[in-house]
Amino acid sequence: MSNQLQNTSSLNWLNWNLQDDRNSSPVRTSDLRPVPVNPWDIALCVTGTLISCENAIVIAILFYTPTLRAPMFILIGSLAFADLLAGLGLILNFIFTYMLRSDFVSLISAGLLIAAFSASVCNILAITVDRYLSLYNALTYHTERTVTFTYMMLVCLWLTCIGLGLLPLLGWNCVDDGSTCSVIRPVTKNNAAVLAVTFLLIFALMMQLYLQICKIAFRHAQQIAVQHQFMATSHASSTTKGVSTLSIILGTFALCWVPVAMYALVADSSYPLIYTYATVLPATCNSVINPIIYAFRNPDIQKSLWLACCGCVPSNFSLRPRTSSDV
Repeated sequence: MSNQLQNTSSLNWLNWNLQDDRNSSPVRTSDLRPVPVNPWDIALCVTGTLISCENAIVIAILFYTPTLRAPMFILIGSLAFADLLAGLGLILNFIFTYMLRSDFVSLISAGLLIAAFSASVCNILAITVDRYLSLYNALTYHTERTVTFTYMMLVCLWLTCIGLGLLPLLGWNCVDDGSTCSVIRPVTKNNAAVLAVTFLLIFALMMQLYLQICKIAFRHAQQIAVQHQFMATSHASSTTKGVSTLSIILGTFALCWVPVAMYALVADSSYPLIYTYATVLPATCNSVINPIIYAFRNPDIQKSLWLACCGCVPSNFSLRPRTSSDV
């Protein structure tokens, strides 16, 4: 049964490169017999649908709310767009696997997923950089220069991720040599290792930036406490809560992405496919969590969501301005 699942998996894109012994031409889709659907593929498709719905809501809110145009919201919108593409990529990959089986569409699907998830991770890094700058350069952060820097950062980010997504179509794949495949075909083991190491470096940079954010936040809280002794307790509580939030953000990100990154470094296509699914599925779930962490927790987005859904804002809803002690 496990062998059957391995041969029908949406992660095993090379299985559709079948050849007719008589004329050496690719077997057409109509000539292939229906294959049983892998439950793991259904789980990935359902996850992709949930990702698409969540992030479409975020994009709609940001698009139809003119007041949400600050650099922070631009970055949140870019992250939502990347996750939306990732969700659509998972759905298309399911369709391509069981309905439109060919090497070319498999490479397109792989390229889309690589570009989308790379953009998702890089956008999270960009949001971390933005949070750091908002505290480090608190006095000059709300300027036109910051908006320009944000757009330039996003342009470089998306061009890089699109380039990564094009690599499988440009020949960086293992379609012609299955022995070089990584745990996620048709990506070669060397390319997967490069992506995994790059991710681990990004994660290390995020940890360093969040460490600096915590230091700056504590320093600001102490300065405010010295000036206003009676507010020391409230600011200390706010800063502690912010540090706890950052710990949850980093912990969630690590739990979702580190397993698949480490597995891609040590494993290859000969390993049981269930291990690949068990590490890839949590990574895709990070795109489900991102809107909750970065969008729906934001008071401005919450207000816009209430107005869009109910036409009003609850009386107990408070839109407290963000301070330098918040992280």
